[in-house]
Amino acid sequence: MPNADLSAAVPTRQRIITAVLQIVGEGGLAALTNRRIAKVAGVSLGSVTYHFETQHELLRESLLHFVREEARHFTELADQCQTEGIDIEDAARLAGQVACGSALDSAHLAPFELYLHAGRDERLREAAAEAFTAYDRLAARILTALGVPDAERLAATTVALVMGLQLRHLATGSPTEDLVDAILLVTGAPERS
Repeated sequence: MPNADLSAAVPTRQRIITAVLQIVGEGGLAALTNRRIAKVAGVSLGSVTYHFETQHELLRESLLHFVREEARHFTELADQCQTEGIDIEDAARLAGQVACGSALDSAHLAPFELYLHAGRDERLREAAAEAFTAYDRLAARILTALGVPDAERLAATTVALVMGLQLRHLATGSPTEDLVDAILLVTGAPERS
């Protein structure tokens, strides 16, 4: 039975990408077959190969779609920081909520699977590099909006820290407060009491 979340109003290509991210997040890359993608997306098997000739193309486009959505979301957060005068501790807490969420679900696991796969498949590295460039750019923008000195220099470190702690949270269930404290430390903000 097709996934009820993938409505017929959504274009076929988008439904396929959404299905790929769901499947990868739930079962890893080994669970990814054209037949399963078609079933989850609620499309014909031929639609999968019509829209994506190779699995490489499918994985690349899925990773890039995920990054574009993340970039859009984080750009909104950066704009919010700039317009609402959010302080560093509030921004760190918000980053903790966004990065860790409250549930261990496929949406949080899929990007890690795709990034690991990019480490094994150099054809996906360009897409992964594009993803990290977007994260770095957005981190620098948020840090700049918060008045953090050397925001450009700290951006990649902040992204690595957030992703590493997000992975730790997903693997162990560690509290979000660890991420908040770590961001405060990297940005040079005073420690919380």
